[in-house]
Amino acid sequence: MGWLWAIIVGFVLGLIAKALIPGKQHSPLWLTTIFGMLGAIVGNSIARAAGVDSTDGIDWSRHAFQVVAAVIIVYVGDMLYMATLGRRKQRR
Repeated sequence: MGWLWAIIVGFVLGLIAKALIPGKQHSPLWLTTIFGMLGAIVGNSIARAAGVDSTDGIDWSRHAFQVVAAVIIVYVGDMLYMATLGRRKQRR
């Protein structure tokens, strides 16, 4: 069940990150989901290092770290995707 939640959270974080980044992103949805999952992992690690990983109620600061990490990872990942595979697909 843990992997299912990781995929769902990664999907949602990836979509939020794509919505916050200006312009068009060319990475496919499955890759965006993986980037979102990585953003959740990195965001949790940063929150743990900052000492805000577990608070009473909803962990808004942890979620903010996750979103910021997902935005950065989706942005960089999309640039790498376009630099490698995306240009070949655009020429077709």
